[in-house]
Amino acid sequence: MYKFKLNDQVKITSGKDKGQTGKIIQLLPKMDKVVVEDKNLYTRHIKPAAGKPGSKTKLPRPIPTANIAIICPSCQKTTRIGFDITKKPKLRICRRCGQVIKSIK
Repeated sequence: MYKFKLNDQVKITSGKDKGQTGKIIQLLPKMDKVVVEDKNLYTRHIKPAAGKPGSKTKLPRPIPTANIAIICPSCQKTTRIGFDITKKPKLRICRRCGQVIKSIK
């Protein structure tokens, strides 16, 4: 089970967006990275094509999972994720308050 899930609230702990919070919009488990909504934005220059002008667009780039921390929905603090394997299915647990972290859909 992957520690982070879609729509989890996370806080960025390092990089140019350090200290900002956002929602996970894409998971990249093979690269061990996530994409956070409107964070880590970079400018992409698009060349003009036939009938279309060139433009600059801002795109979010992936952030390594080592550089983010999940925000617990119950205690509203950044925390690490633990697992409770005594019950089926395996549950994600907040390491600070011990509450179950549910996925928001």
